[in-house]
Amino acid sequence: MAAPTDPTAPALTVGFDLDMTLIDSRPGIRATYLELTARTGVPVDADLAVTRLGPPLEQEIREWFPEERVVEASELYRQLYPQYAVASSPAMPGARDALRAVHAAGGRTLVVTAKYEPSAKLHLDHLGLDVDILVGSLWAEAKGEALRAHGATVYVGDHTGDVRGARAAGALSVAVASGPCGAAELRAAGADVVLDDLTAFPGWLARYVAEDAASA
Repeated sequence: MAAPTDPTAPALTVGFDLDMTLIDSRPGIRATYLELTARTGVPVDADLAVTRLGPPLEQEIREWFPEERVVEASELYRQLYPQYAVASSPAMPGARDALRAVHAAGGRTLVVTAKYEPSAKLHLDHLGLDVDILVGSLWAEAKGEALRAHGATVYVGDHTGDVRGARAAGALSVAVASGPCGAAELRAAGADVVLDDLTAFPGWLARYVAEDAASA
């Protein structure tokens, strides 16, 4: 496993994805796409779009807008997002307890997400989720850069792209089957651990920390 590049990193730094890992952003994203349709006149199937969350916004926008309008539509979506998406997006079951478990073990929490960072911060602040570090606008293998930089040894996410990010960083990939990718797909992508959702994370973390201490 690659050595941490952050000299201040504690022995345990756990990274988390945001959408469908810590928060259920489907209601808010759906509402934002509906408003985007109303503003632009371009029909977006919001119900379909929220079934494939994970990749960067522009990837989904390209499904509905011609290439020459992708930047414009993405910028408008981000302008609409605070009003339509934040208040209606709840925390995922077990999210708060998962973050508390890391802190109780003496660790540090890190969110690395493909979401636009200011939007991600709005969600965390609104829900009162206790995260030490936030890094936005990174997807798949690029997430590995932030995970390495902050010394993360575990990365928790719901998408095969999150598994790839963990592996790029040399971190343990803990996958939760609470998003668009099922347990079998996550295992096939190389996840080291697959949990149904974050409610199982504190118990897993306690075992992981105990085993790590015993091996040390």
